[in-house]
Amino acid sequence: MSDPASPLPVILDGDPGLDDAVAWWLALASPALRVLGVTAVHGNVGLDRTVRNTGVILALAGARGAAVPYFVGADRPLVREAVHAAAVHGESGLPAQDLPDPADAPQAGHAVDFLLDTAAARPGVTVVATGPLTNLALALRLNPGWAAQVREVVWMGGSTGLGNRTPAAEFNALADPHAARVVFESGVPLRMVGLNVTMTCLATPDRLNVLRALGSRVGSVSAELLGFYAGVYRQRYGLAGGALHDPLAVGAVLWPDLFGWKAMHVHVETQEGVNFGRTTCDVHGVTEEPRNARVAVDVDEAEFFRRMAALLGTYPA
Repeated sequence: MSDPASPLPVILDGDPGLDDAVAWWLALASPALRVLGVTAVHGNVGLDRTVRNTGVILALAGARGAAVPYFVGADRPLVREAVHAAAVHGESGLPAQDLPDPADAPQAGHAVDFLLDTAAARPGVTVVATGPLTNLALALRLNPGWAAQVREVVWMGGSTGLGNRTPAAEFNALADPHAARVVFESGVPLRMVGLNVTMTCLATPDRLNVLRALGSRVGSVSAELLGFYAGVYRQRYGLAGGALHDPLAVGAVLWPDLFGWKAMHVHVETQEGVNFGRTTCDVHGVTEEPRNARVAVDVDEAEFFRRMAALLGTYPA
C-alpha cells in the first residue's frame, strides 16, 4: 500500500457507469492516493452522459471531489462502431435518486492532452482505467514515449476466460479492442483486472445492507447503484449480486497484496468474428511471447469488500 504521507498520484479514466462511480469514490476517499484528475470516455453510455456523470460523482464526493478537475475524452472507438451498456447501467448510467448536479463544468482542453501533459510534468503517475482504453491509445499514438513516463496502467477489462458482452469478450475490451491492442503492445507497465477475478466479488444483498448502514450519502448511493444491476446478474449469470468490477481496479492499486498476479502475454483480438474483442491470455506461457501484462488471477474478495466499505464509510452523512 502507498504511504499516506506520500500519496500516490493517479488519474482516473472511465465511462461512468455505476461501478465506475463506486470505484472513483473509493479512490477519492483513500489518503494513500492523490487524484490529479478524471478523464471521461465513451462506453457504458454515450460521452455526453459519462461527462455529466463524472461531474455528478465528484459533486457527491463533496470536499474530496471539489478540487479535482475533469476532462472530456474520446466520444467513439478508434475503428469500430460505438457500443453501450444501458441494459446494465440504465439509460443515464447513474440510476439513483436525488443525485446532485455537477458543481463545476469540465475543464477546457481534451482528456488526451491532460494525460500527456500530466505524465510529462510529473513522471510516475498511475492511470486507473475502468472503461474502453480509447483515451490511453490516443495518448500513445500522439506520444509513444508516454508509455515510459507513467508508473503503470491498471485496467479493469478483459478476462483470462469467458466474456460478458459476448461469449468471448468482456465489455471494456469489446467496446474498443483496437485501442486495447495499442495499449497492450505499447510496452507500458500494465496490470489487468479481468472478469475471471471481478465476477467472484459480488455486491450481495447482505453487502448492500452494509453499505446502507455506513451512515454516509456515498454509502447509500453506492448500495442503490450496485443494487440496480443485481437482477441482471441473477438472471444472466446465476449470481447472488452485481459484480464489483471497477472498484477492484482501484483496490488493485491500494491493496495489491489482496490479489494473486501472474505475468503473461495478452493478445487482443481485433479481427471481426466470434472472438472479436477477446483478450487471449497465455496463462501457461506456451507461445513464448513476451509477457506484456501482470494479470490478476485471484483476490481475497471478503477482505477487499471490508476495506472498501470502511473507506466509503468515511464520507459524511
